[in-house]
Amino acid sequence: MTTLRIAQLANFVGPVSGGMKVAIDALGRGYVAAGHERILVIPGPRDRITESESGITVEIAAPRVSAGYRMIATPWRALDILDRFRPTSIESSDKWTLTPAAGWATRRGIGSVLFSHERLDDMLTMWVRRQFGVAAAVGALNRRLSKSFDVVVITSDYSAGEFADTGARLVKVPLGVDLETFHPDKREPGLPTPRPDGLLRLCYVGRMSHEKSPQLAVAAAVELHRRGVPLRLDMYGVGPDADTLKEQAGDAPVFFNGFGEGRDEVSRRFAAADLSMSVCPAETFGVASLEALACGTPVVTANRGGAHEIVDATSGEAGSPDADGLADATVRLADRLGPDLREAARRRAEQFTWEASVEKMLAVHSEIAARPGRKPYWKQKLKDRHDVLSGVDDPLAPQTDDQQIDDHQERR
Repeated sequence: MTTLRIAQLANFVGPVSGGMKVAIDALGRGYVAAGHERILVIPGPRDRITESESGITVEIAAPRVSAGYRMIATPWRALDILDRFRPTSIESSDKWTLTPAAGWATRRGIGSVLFSHERLDDMLTMWVRRQFGVAAAVGALNRRLSKSFDVVVITSDYSAGEFADTGARLVKVPLGVDLETFHPDKREPGLPTPRPDGLLRLCYVGRMSHEKSPQLAVAAAVELHRRGVPLRLDMYGVGPDADTLKEQAGDAPVFFNGFGEGRDEVSRRFAAADLSMSVCPAETFGVASLEALACGTPVVTANRGGAHEIVDATSGEAGSPDADGLADATVRLADRLGPDLREAARRRAEQFTWEASVEKMLAVHSEIAARPGRKPYWKQKLKDRHDVLSGVDDPLAPQTDDQQIDDHQERR
């Protein structure tokens, strides 16, 4: 087996990051477990290199762009890291400041993958709350990205939509779920669903920001409350729209619980709910939907978007992305509550494993790494030789090259 050296790059990865961070970390662990080498380049409060059993993480000092996120403003520093690491292929999870990595790879004959975690046309429409001009701008960006990267990985049919007519080489790789962390046994033993008190317990887990559509979950709860349905909606997460959402909830039984510390805590919150509200119509996949299903919790979702492809008729209900449509879907799903529905939700989640995702991604990386190269790192190798002979050790450089220099010194 040829050992791959895979470089992952991403912006907007922080302590409270959601699905994208989960996916990057799970794929990275899978690469290392399969015997390959992996580096992750992300923004941080300061320059730092750390090593773990999951590979090397390089943080590049970067400014904050919001309370929880940073973005690398000096992409050339990320390219310097790539030169030192000398990957066989790169995997970028960013469509903004890190896109020069594609040109860096092309100049060196290195394969490049763009992992598309978001559908920009719909996300920006929701963010700016208007459609005029968005489609043209995003279309131009996606055409450029499609030409720059060898492969564009999408996670659902919905997420492929924005790359129509761009010439992109698309590969569909559905994401997975940690079926051990997210498990029905995280629910209190013997706890019935529905419970004897007749209260319908709903949860929303995600960022409190407009593009994630927490306002739709709150709107559905407000509408259900207006209809006289006994319920409680627990909102888990942080973000810039938290205060606005509290105002929107009014006197409806909606409770804001802040950020859940650790994946195990999140799984217990999913498992305790009767239903999970994963209602964003612009979600390209829906990791939170899958985590809820893995806990045995059925899901209400919008009738379009990536999450709708995960949540089938056996494991949830879908409605139009508005208060009435989602309230109606919630009522339909509540009428089906019981052990059989929770078991069906778990079975649906078991169809999505990280092992399958890693296998598909490694097939992509293996293919683009097998293309004939042009000895792209000869200048860096000369520098390495000088550094090693001078006693300088670069933790990012391939070990094999260092060993070759050691062998040369012994022969002398």
